[in-house]
Amino acid sequence: MLDSIIPGSEITLSVFLICTGASLLLGLGIAWLCMYKSSYTQSFVITLAMLPAVVQAIIMLVNGNIGTGVAVAGAFGLVRFRSAPGTAKEIGMIFLCMTIGLATGMGYVLLAGLFFVVMALFVLALSRLRFGGGDMNQRELKITIPENLDYDGLFDDLFQRYTRSARLDRVRTSSMGTLYELEYRVVLKDAEAPKAFLDELRCRNGNLNIICGRTASREAL
Repeated sequence: MLDSIIPGSEITLSVFLICTGASLLLGLGIAWLCMYKSSYTQSFVITLAMLPAVVQAIIMLVNGNIGTGVAVAGAFGLVRFRSAPGTAKEIGMIFLCMTIGLATGMGYVLLAGLFFVVMALFVLALSRLRFGGGDMNQRELKITIPENLDYDGLFDDLFQRYTRSARLDRVRTSSMGTLYELEYRVVLKDAEAPKAFLDELRCRNGNLNIICGRTASREAL
């Protein structure tokens, strides 16, 4: 059932069309999977949709020689992605596209379809369960204070009242050394930062800048 549909080393027109159609359909599925709850660019998702068919054609042209085919496809990949490392999800989708292309290029169309379904269900399940997403109440808190204030323990009582945990990640100076910028990683007790919390912070820092937002490093799957 999962055997190759390519009879021997000869590739007929019908087999080529079936493999190409399967590659394009699965490429569209991978592109949709990449777009699901993620930011993306049109050029990238179009490239993802095409990539399985491109890899499949390469494998067919080298008569199923996996080593040669992977080397050529890898060279093409370096040309496209050499200056854009991309996110972990994007890199994973590129590898998924290449795997699907290798399978269809060898004639294992049903196997490629089954593998895509399994991987898609796996990714969607992890996304649904927020696997690895961390605490939803975690925030990055940036507070600017004048240089004459001792920041050590300055906000500890407020953190005890409004957060479950707070950690000072970085301190840097700005405005020719007249200001300190404190960057904290906090986990709020409530989903949103209470206005009273921000107001009390402003009273402590002389009404200078305060920024509280979600951690930028977390990428939705």
